[in-house]
Amino acid sequence: MTALILQLPPNLKFTDEEFEQIVAVNKELRLELTAEGELVIMSPTGGETGNRNFDLLGQLWFWNSQNNLGKAFDSSTGFKLSNGATRSPDASWVKTERWDALTPQQKKKYLPLCPDFAVELVSETDDIKDTQAKIQEYLTNGLQLGWLINPKDQQVIIYRPNQAPEILQSPKHLSGEDVLRVFVLNLQPIFA
Repeated sequence: MTALILQLPPNLKFTDEEFEQIVAVNKELRLELTAEGELVIMSPTGGETGNRNFDLLGQLWFWNSQNNLGKAFDSSTGFKLSNGATRSPDASWVKTERWDALTPQQKKKYLPLCPDFAVELVSETDDIKDTQAKIQEYLTNGLQLGWLINPKDQQVIIYRPNQAPEILQSPKHLSGEDVLRVFVLNLQPIFA
C-alpha cells in the first residue's frame, strides 16, 4: 500500500501556521507535508511494527541518555526541511549544538532543520519505494546518516552524504558510525 496523498488544487499552498492548524484539528491523523505541498496521510502501524519502533526508540534513548550528545525524537516529531516539506521520521536525532542553536519558540514547533540521523522502519502498509524516497529527501536536506530497516526482508539500507546507499542483508547490529558515536543498534529484536 502506498501513502495516501490528499489531492488538493495545484495552486493551494499552506503556510507553516496553516499546516499546524490542519494537524491540530485532525489529531487522529498523522500528517506530513511534501515539498510539493501535498498532504500525506500516514496510516497507523500494526502491533509488530509498533513494538519494533518501541525497541528501536528504546535503544536510541538509552544510548542518548548515557552519552548526552544530542536530542532524540520519536515518530510524532515534525521536521521542517529546507525544501519546504514537513516530515516525521520513525526515529531521529539532532546534535546538541544544532538543538541549542534553536530558539525556545522553534523548539516548540516543527523543528526548522533536518535531523542529523534518521530511521525509517518499513511497516506492513509502507511502500518501499516511497520510504526510500523519503530517506533520500532527508539526505538531500542535510541528513548525515540514515537507516531504512525492512524487517520483512531482514534488510537494511544505509544512507550517507555523497555515497551510494549500502545494502546489508540480515545484519545483527548497526553502527552509528561517526554521527552517533559508540551507538550500536541490536537488530535481533527488530528482525524477530
